[in-house]
Amino acid sequence: MRHTSVLGALLVGATFLSACGEKDADETVQRAFQDVNVIDDANLNDVMLTVSDPNEAVSYFQRVVGEQPQNIEFNRGLALSLVRAKRYDEGAVAWQRTTALPDATDADRVEHADALIRAGDWAKAEKTLTAIPPTHETFKRYRLEAIIADSKQQWKKADSFYEIAVGLTTSPAPVLNNWGYSKLTRGDYKDAERLFTSAVSQDSGLFTAKNNLVLARGAQRNYNLPVVPMDQTERAQLLHTMALSAIKQGDVETGKGLLREAIDTHPQHFEAAARSLAALEA
Repeated sequence: MRHTSVLGALLVGATFLSACGEKDADETVQRAFQDVNVIDDANLNDVMLTVSDPNEAVSYFQRVVGEQPQNIEFNRGLALSLVRAKRYDEGAVAWQRTTALPDATDADRVEHADALIRAGDWAKAEKTLTAIPPTHETFKRYRLEAIIADSKQQWKKADSFYEIAVGLTTSPAPVLNNWGYSKLTRGDYKDAERLFTSAVSQDSGLFTAKNNLVLARGAQRNYNLPVVPMDQTERAQLLHTMALSAIKQGDVETGKGLLREAIDTHPQHFEAAARSLAALEA
């Protein structure tokens, strides 16, 4: 009887250990699958943030945020996708929700301010940036500070922020263009020309900076195209811009000549320039 009882106890113990082993194995497998899912989610998030149609990304992140509303990566993805889709009001709301989560960062708050500016809520954007500690020194933060200072015509402040922003990026062309445009609106055409030239030297494909450079030169009655890289179509478009600038300054005959040159230069029919010339000659 004693042997039978011991054998029974051993069998029960073995069964218990076996069950524990199976339980541990199941938990290990589940943890492994969770880790894989986290990796897959991260990869899928990256993919969705670069898809050609941002509205597809919005639909994806709306679904996953609905399933895991406290997941900050999903919330970030939704907010970024809404801004990419130019749904700025919704993007600002999504960023506000994201910044309220426990793991939100100062970088998230900068993105929130960016979305607010795009949505036209300048006062709230300024308040959001002001609440971020000054120790958070990033290109995007100072670029937004410069844009807000510009909107309030606080020129010295704007120049200071633009200068800091330029020093914090390896791709300064767009912010140099913004800074130049700020100078252009103030009537500081010489400095605007300098900044646009710097922008083009940093990024020869930035046509907006080339066009702004022509405007800055035209405002000084300098109707010679700048020496910058341009193809035939760009040259025609820049000549058209220069012509309009000359006409605005009252130099109508010069403008007509530039329009004719733009029409002759363009590899196809240049409707806008032809229409402008016809209106002047009528």
